[in-house]
Amino acid sequence: MNFFNRAQLPDEPLEAITTIAPGEVSAHLLGGDDDELAKVWDLAVALYRSGIHPAVQICIRRHGEIVMHRSIGYARGVGPDSEPDEAREVVGLDTPFNVFSASKAITATLIHLLDERGVLHVDDFIANYIPEFARHGKDQITIKHLLNHRAGISAMPKHAMDLDVLNDRDGLLEMVCEMKPSTRPGGRLAYHALSSGFIFAELVQRTTGKDIRRVMREEIVEPLGMRWGNYGVAPRDVDKVVQNHCTGAPILPPFDRLIERLLGVGLQEAVTLSNDKRFLTAVVPSANVVTNAEELSLFYQMLLDGGEANGKRVLDPRTIRRATAEQAWMEPDLNLIAPIRYSQGFMLGADYVSVFGPDTDKAFGHIGLTNIFGWADPDRQIAAALMTSGKPLIYPEFLSCYSIPWQTHTAFDKTEPRPRVSPARRPRRPAKKAAKRTAKKRRAATRK
Repeated sequence: MNFFNRAQLPDEPLEAITTIAPGEVSAHLLGGDDDELAKVWDLAVALYRSGIHPAVQICIRRHGEIVMHRSIGYARGVGPDSEPDEAREVVGLDTPFNVFSASKAITATLIHLLDERGVLHVDDFIANYIPEFARHGKDQITIKHLLNHRAGISAMPKHAMDLDVLNDRDGLLEMVCEMKPSTRPGGRLAYHALSSGFIFAELVQRTTGKDIRRVMREEIVEPLGMRWGNYGVAPRDVDKVVQNHCTGAPILPPFDRLIERLLGVGLQEAVTLSNDKRFLTAVVPSANVVTNAEELSLFYQMLLDGGEANGKRVLDPRTIRRATAEQAWMEPDLNLIAPIRYSQGFMLGADYVSVFGPDTDKAFGHIGLTNIFGWADPDRQIAAALMTSGKPLIYPEFLSCYSIPWQTHTAFDKTEPRPRVSPARRPRRPAKKAAKRTAKKRRAATRK
């Protein structure tokens, strides 16, 4: 008996289940190493062949140019729990995945955008906007505390993932208002896996008068030209989303208790719920953005480009600098049991050890359950995303998965960003010319 749950991979040539986007730009033309970049794809293929990840999708941009955009495996039909006669569907370049906690960085960006517009302020108390949230001593919790995982309300009640509650705004609001802090606001770092998203959704509703899905569509999805990229999908698109599978070793104590404390349910149940139509059509801002690798890397490219996409200004560069500024330096996280470097909504790289590899102190992004990555590295001008459909915690190929962002950075040296001048921010005319125009207008007014 195999100790590790693995996909039931059919005996088919890899070429039949691999898609490579036309027009990939050579890494060499952008100052990179094609041989080193090829090793990234070798690692992705090895992940698929291990059976831990039935579907793998990757997109890497350098200076905004796509140097790798590929997929391999099956969107459904080959998981450890799949029926032998279940129809198999090959994953494609456009096939969407649920990115789970990688959603947090996108939601945080939306909150910072509203701060930029003056709709809310991240230093304000949440109770200023949601008065009933102040129950049980939560009146001193700020929006920034929530972004920084320091609000002290990370533990979710067991009914948090009740699929019949996810579309009940009043029920979700009552749930978060009834939560009791376990630590003082702004105190210990403890990863908020789900709770923050529900609160952000209510904040957006209260401050804009629109639901968060609509605001996300208007402010981020449409300006970036995305097909997906929002919370969940329309009912007609549920079957297009990659199916997730619980793979790897069984979760034993104390890790099973830790996961249940964070999610309200165990890992197996969480994975099963993630494939349910009710979850995929709900709004779970911390955990159910549905998109693909090309779109997620495009989102991070927009942040690298100072908030511009398709010639449109989405965010002010100062907003991005504030959102990605360090807030926690490798402080032990009470829930993840690991030192994490955080900003206001993003996980950050580090000099030596980080989820994005060594020598990545300027990198920012987020990971999702359990091996989904979206990140940007300003030093190397990389914007990348890795999608996987297996949900293991412990498995022999763990290091191979985490080596993908490391190897991506190995393929490219640090570089200076390309100069970019927004049409809306072109240099003004010299001061002397402006002064002459003003004097001319004054002389004309005097004659009159």
